Amino acid sequence: MSVSTTDSLLVINCGSSSVKSALFDGQSEQRLLGCAIERIGLPEGRLLVIGAEGEAIHEESLSLADHASAIAKLFAWLDESGHKEPVRAVGHRLVHGGPRYRTAQRVDDEVLGQLRELIPFDPIHLPSEVAGIEAVANALPGIAQVACFDTSFHRHLPAVARTFPLPRKLLDRGIHRYGFHGLSYEYILETLLERDEPSAQGGRIIVAHLGNGASMAAILDGTCVDTTMGFTSAGGLVMGSRSGDLDPGLLIFLLEHDGMSTDDLKRMLVRDGGMKGVSGISSDVRELLAAEEIHPEAAEALELFCYQARKFLGALAAAMGGLDMLVFTAGIGEHSPVIRNRICAGLDWMGLTLDGERNRENSYQISSDYSRVKVLVMPTNEELMIARQTRRLVG
Repeated sequence: MSVSTTDSLLVINCGSSSVKSALFDGQSEQRLLGCAIERIGLPEGRLLVIGAEGEAIHEESLSLADHASAIAKLFAWLDESGHKEPVRAVGHRLVHGGPRYRTAQRVDDEVLGQLRELIPFDPIHLPSEVAGIEAVANALPGIAQVACFDTSFHRHLPAVARTFPLPRKLLDRGIHRYGFHGLSYEYILETLLERDEPSAQGGRIIVAHLGNGASMAAILDGTCVDTTMGFTSAGGLVMGSRSGDLDPGLLIFLLEHDGMSTDDLKRMLVRDGGMKGVSGISSDVRELLAAEEIHPEAAEALELFCYQARKFLGALAAAMGGLDMLVFTAGIGEHSPVIRNRICAGLDWMGLTLDGERNRENSYQISSDYSRVKVLVMPTNEELMIARQTRRLVG
């Protein structure tokens, strides 16, 4: 195992019961290692460290009470392995920047206090993410920390795409469409620019980030002009366990006539909805594909996912006046030719046709030679995007 001799950047992504991190060489952008601490606050926790070549270099069972303990364990392992000393900055993924933060921010006491005030905007993600920043500050006092927001990429949404049809006073309080998965979209756009894809600078692109959480972004001449997720990351497309868009009157009905509490609604919309709810089997597309011939509910969930994705794709194309490029990314988008084919089926009218063999082989370009719309499959790298934003701020 090699130890970095140059400054390195640590990227941290705190979930509700996990801390995932990656160490990058600050100059070459090489990923030196990845760490995952799982089941925080639960029995049978685990620390797993993966090397630069994808090999497991350390694994141990542990029990950690909270994120502070997990971060302390992470830095203890980095110190023992010789990786801690070169770390010059830590970048954190924050899902929601609220109305205040439109770009990545270097964290100081004022920023940290304002992030705490933003927790009501995203009570699912922000508490653990803020706890991660606090834990790093305690473990390494004085180290530079940068908050990188998934909402930042969508900061230029025009008012017509950003505004909900609600009383103006709510808009003034920051109640509007934010959009998410921005770190993924920014990485894809930067990569397209590096590859000199003409549409990246002067064209109409839809990026479909399809994973357990799923969204799409419409990018016109290099700027995001619309996206499917809204005020929270539960809106838009049907997802693994998230409902996506619903009639708001249904939620009122469930509250008033079905005896549901707000906690019941949160659970249904975020953890028990989506394809998991419709199928009654799983939120995992791979499991649903394996079960669809036996269980009609699994087939129905997949059909709903693909139908809604195709419908949103058409709507975003209409918002831009057409489409030049479609990019599939994230777990489903990158690895499921079956789902890609079903989403694109019947889109010949907009000049989009897949090449069956290219699609099955997960090629970079999967559109046919005579397709007017270029369709690509690209891996995303949100960790690297956080490292880049961190380096740009700390110098």
